[in-house]
Amino acid sequence: MRLLPTMSLLAGALLSFSATAPVQAHTDSERDAIEPLSLEARGLLIDDWMEQRMESVLPNLMRRSGIDMWILISRENNEDPTLMTMLPSDWFKARRRTILVLTDRGIVDGVDRGVEALAVARYDVGTLFKKAWEPETQPDQWARLVEIIAERDPATIGLNQSDFFAQADGLVATDKEQFLEALPAHYEERIVSAEKLAIGWLETRIQDEINLYRVATKYATQVIEQGFSDAVIEPGKTHTSQVEWWMLERIKGAGLDAWFPPTVTLQRQGGANPRMTGVIERGDLLHVDIGVTYLRLNTDTQRHAYVLREGETEAPESLQQALRNGNQLQDILTSNFVTGQTGNEILLKSLAEAREAGLRPSIYSHPIGYYGHGSGPTIGMWDKQEAIPVNGDYPLYPMTAHSIELNNTTYSDEWDQDVVIQLEESSWFDGQKVDYLFGRQTEFYLVRD
Repeated sequence: MRLLPTMSLLAGALLSFSATAPVQAHTDSERDAIEPLSLEARGLLIDDWMEQRMESVLPNLMRRSGIDMWILISRENNEDPTLMTMLPSDWFKARRRTILVLTDRGIVDGVDRGVEALAVARYDVGTLFKKAWEPETQPDQWARLVEIIAERDPATIGLNQSDFFAQADGLVATDKEQFLEALPAHYEERIVSAEKLAIGWLETRIQDEINLYRVATKYATQVIEQGFSDAVIEPGKTHTSQVEWWMLERIKGAGLDAWFPPTVTLQRQGGANPRMTGVIERGDLLHVDIGVTYLRLNTDTQRHAYVLREGETEAPESLQQALRNGNQLQDILTSNFVTGQTGNEILLKSLAEAREAGLRPSIYSHPIGYYGHGSGPTIGMWDKQEAIPVNGDYPLYPMTAHSIELNNTTYSDEWDQDVVIQLEESSWFDGQKVDYLFGRQTEFYLVRD
């Protein structure tokens, strides 16, 4: 049963803005303040999304990965990263040892029976995972788990073990050892890695999540715009670290979280380092990297501001061209997002096309969602502009969110040196195209006074 408040909450949370329009510096829509939902409203949404995901996402993922039963095991304060995303909104941690058992009941007589969700724990885990263990009747938690396995007799049992995808490697050694000690040998032969199932669960979004992901991205964008403004920056006095702290205070003060501290750097004419820190001066090109967490969804955004010199009304033309080149690289990369293509195929094709167009590209995009650096296809790394084994071989699937992260180097005639434009935008892929969750930067923010 879906939670009734969902649609009204969505209506109250969403503002009228174009999700695909380019972001202009200092626009009215950017200035419109929006308030996060109350904690209670957020909890209702998170729990409703979980119910939707269990009903519409998980059965397909289990069948796609060939896993009949998925077992997730965690102890309090040492949680499996995937299990953490399945806990109800009012559970911040596992309790004691929490074991979740998900069994695909398959399609019977044309009816999809969905996934059975049980908790081998002392309590129900929310409303979805029903308690399936009575310690007073069966004191041994592992023995009860084995009974559940025997009753359902799955052909394959997935455990969260992975050599390359950290968030799919949440089963700790002690829990695995104790589980295998209790498990009869003929079931042990059925154990497989749940790597692809865990990745699929972590990376796949539902439409309701995307709708609120846009709002989360707008929050992040507003913090950047406000931080890169005359209200915060006084040229010749304000240090980059002060802007970082201001942005973090703004995020926390709004009742949101940051999954990493905001990072503000600058480029300056005559400066050899494109990631300098220090007191901000007129003529500097500023850069920020910021990640906001809202409703368990993580944004990842990098944008630029220019600090006007006396008499200037806009950034030098060569810097503006550098930004246009960065946008061109974004276009090339996102045009190569094709369902089924691997991260490596997308990377190498995009790099080749960009170089053919005369750009000097570097691409290092990644999935986002429950984690800022999420599981899914790796599309380059900042220090490896080449095919990435295993992680880069993972294919692109629809209904997934991605950080379009990259940089491009352009020679500035006015500065007589190279300028690096570092861009990052939160986006989602619907299976046909990439859609920026709250537009992208096509003009510099301007610090005027």
